[in-house]
Amino acid sequence: MELGSGLVALVAITFFAAFVNGALGYGFSSLTVPVGLVFFANRVLNPALVVVEVFINLYVLFINRGAIRAVWKRVYPIIVGLLPGVALGSYVLASIHPDWLKLVTYCLLLPLILFQAAGLRRPIRAEKRLGLPFGAGLGFLYSVTTISGPPLALLFNNQGLVKHEFRAGLALIRVAESCLTAFAYWQLGLFTAEALQVGSWIIPSVLVGIPLGAYVIRRLDAETFRRICMSFDVWVVGFGLSRALMALKLVQGPMAYSAMATAVLLDLFLLYAFFKKCTSTTKSISGLSTSG
Repeated sequence: MELGSGLVALVAITFFAAFVNGALGYGFSSLTVPVGLVFFANRVLNPALVVVEVFINLYVLFINRGAIRAVWKRVYPIIVGLLPGVALGSYVLASIHPDWLKLVTYCLLLPLILFQAAGLRRPIRAEKRLGLPFGAGLGFLYSVTTISGPPLALLFNNQGLVKHEFRAGLALIRVAESCLTAFAYWQLGLFTAEALQVGSWIIPSVLVGIPLGAYVIRRLDAETFRRICMSFDVWVVGFGLSRALMALKLVQGPMAYSAMATAVLLDLFLLYAFFKKCTSTTKSISGLSTSG
């Protein structure tokens, strides 16, 4: 029964995540993993997602191929840095107890999503020097969690990449990290029958969700849609963190949900600040239009 309900939940969340990925160019794993980990261990969920992500990332790279030349020199140090990070992270995935791995995953995700939601911007001048260590950390994060969207979005938004460059750079790195991680998982024997079965349930959601998201986003405000998706992410990660704390008996009873409550309160504050800023910007533009 648990496997059945888990698969139903996974199909639903992967459809939504694929829709978001089609709309924004990223977000598939960062939305899928927090929900999926409620029902499946990382060692089952990660290999299933990585296989699907190889094809998603290749598709995103293909449709943004025109901007590859403009961003290649900026992202290749990150791609080189991925190698040691993926190797170490894949080994950790195969070695650590599943419940501890869930806790680590949620603890890594929550601050990354909150930083992204806060819209922090501080351009980095030594971009090339940052590339190798950033790539190593990114490779470790991706191979342990299959998530790299939040730190990449933080970096690329921070460095002022325009829309097509942002998507092309993101796709280049994600093709490299998903292919390297798939190879590492294969070497470690993580592609089990259960993982491949779970992966087969994800594919239809992706095939429908991605093109639908790419179509619908033309009629939506992309920034508002992105911010609402991040709120959903924060709430789910907060819930998963609380569940992981209870599973490991680190915190028991209602107190375990204090982690989720804290995450939700922080997100509501950031969401209020976001919409307040949007309202102020709209009023300023309206005032300029009227005076003109």
